[in-house]
Amino acid sequence: MIDFFFNAAPNPLKVGLFLEESGLEYRAIPIDTKLGQQHTDGYRAINPNSKVPAIDDDGTVVFDSNAILLYLAEKIGKFLPPADERGALLSWLMFVASGVGPYSGQAVHFRNFAPEKIPYAIKRYDFEARRHWQIVEDRLSHGPYMMGKAYTIVDMAVWGWAGRIPFMLSDEAAMDAYPNLTRLVAELDARPAAVRALALKDAHIFKADFDEEAMRNLYPQIFASDPD
Repeated sequence: MIDFFFNAAPNPLKVGLFLEESGLEYRAIPIDTKLGQQHTDGYRAINPNSKVPAIDDDGTVVFDSNAILLYLAEKIGKFLPPADERGALLSWLMFVASGVGPYSGQAVHFRNFAPEKIPYAIKRYDFEARRHWQIVEDRLSHGPYMMGKAYTIVDMAVWGWAGRIPFMLSDEAAMDAYPNLTRLVAELDARPAAVRALALKDAHIFKADFDEEAMRNLYPQIFASDPD
């Protein structure tokens, strides 16, 4: 039995999709980050970085969403490309982990949640998020999936973030620039596994308000004293 520690954010969502696609038996354990549950000693023993998602696979603990995808895919031997494309798989998986996710996250943070509206930061991360998504779009112009003909964990990693693009960029028309990505998202959204993964967030009532408690738990640096 796999314990899956999650919330409704993009990174847990892609792991939820894998778990539903694979049919692996798992128990979904909500971690409400706005309530600070990620900072408890018990959860830090699972993920010292105090982030979700994480899994505990009968004593094997894995954190970071793309590491989890790779671990589970190799465990069951599914949603991977042919062996001679492993290098490309790792490249694209790490591209999502080190580029798409962070730049998209910073774009939404500096536009919507930062206590100071810094024009340079907003411009930089909006530009970089769009640039990274354009690279994904260009890749998808060469085949139905990120790895060509094979539906893999890279597509799951992309899907977790792609549905939030209009909100992240504060641009309802943002997806118009990415027709191939739009196609992929629509295809994956229609999969029964995706429907079940999306429903996970509705099985638990997460704190919705972005009040001071939530801000302290999500962005403690805002309230930290400046060093002397």
